Amino acid sequence: MTRYSRITGTGSFLPPRRVTNADLAAELGAKGVETSDEWIVERTGIRARHFAAPDVTSSDLGAEAARRALEAAGRGAGEIDLIIVATSTPDMVFPSAACILQNKLGIAGCAAFDVQAVCSGFVYALTVADSLIRTGGASKALVIGAEVFSRILDFTDRTTCVLFGDGAGAVVLEASETPGILASDLHADGKHVSILCVPGNVSGGKVLGDPLLKMDGQAVFKLAVGVLEDAARATLAKAGKTDADIDWLIPHQANIRIMQSTARKLKLPMDKLVVTVDQHGNTSAASIPLALDASVRSGKIRKGDTLMLEGVGGGFTWGAVLLDF
Repeated sequence: MTRYSRITGTGSFLPPRRVTNADLAAELGAKGVETSDEWIVERTGIRARHFAAPDVTSSDLGAEAARRALEAAGRGAGEIDLIIVATSTPDMVFPSAACILQNKLGIAGCAAFDVQAVCSGFVYALTVADSLIRTGGASKALVIGAEVFSRILDFTDRTTCVLFGDGAGAVVLEASETPGILASDLHADGKHVSILCVPGNVSGGKVLGDPLLKMDGQAVFKLAVGVLEDAARATLAKAGKTDADIDWLIPHQANIRIMQSTARKLKLPMDKLVVTVDQHGNTSAASIPLALDASVRSGKIRKGDTLMLEGVGGGFTWGAVLLDF
């Protein structure tokens, strides 16, 4: 009997502090950095984002999202035998956010590790979990995207600090006799490291380099539009599907223009494009599971729908997953 994996529950969590563009513009203006709601919306589609309190970590956000996903799946934390956390902003250098989160859920013994593929992280993590379930290495997995990007932003750079937010999303992925995840396609090209990175590290108790996010927005935009279409089409081909089979496109929520461009290239009407970037900003690895959970809980996405998830991020990494929900 062929073994597959299916999503059985989704969950998400946003920090309580909601920061509108007007709020952010006022804070930045006090520091001599000029921006406005109109400027941000026109270029990105973002209207608000959430920032975590100083003592709240990625594993805190991820644990709450995981609890909600477990509740939706009707599973207890003790039933989980695999935890994968996609994050670029872990609680500490080591151990992994996944191990810390595992302890917060009150369980022990199952495999737990992080995946670092920046904004493509959830797509990477979901693909890894699917592979482990298909080969019998796990039966019930928590796959989580969790980020506190507010910690690595340069609030003197208006081209980047207005883009990002904090949050977490999670899914329970279980072994199934019927197909759920249909196909995936993952890629990376390290020659593009410099266009989106945090070029700092810790040595001898000191930060070497620059620990704040750097981005060449135009270069990222040009690369993202092309690779997202390619990954989506490769995934469709692997699954023996076409554009017409996609009920919902859930891209990484980075920039509304990139998202709309990808939808057009896949010949999808804009009402099939899931958009949460306006309220969440770019939450990196958390953006896709956040958007998925919001759409499931609102009733937009229903059982039986075919979803295309796709992400692109620093590395440069990109990928897509096609699944029946």
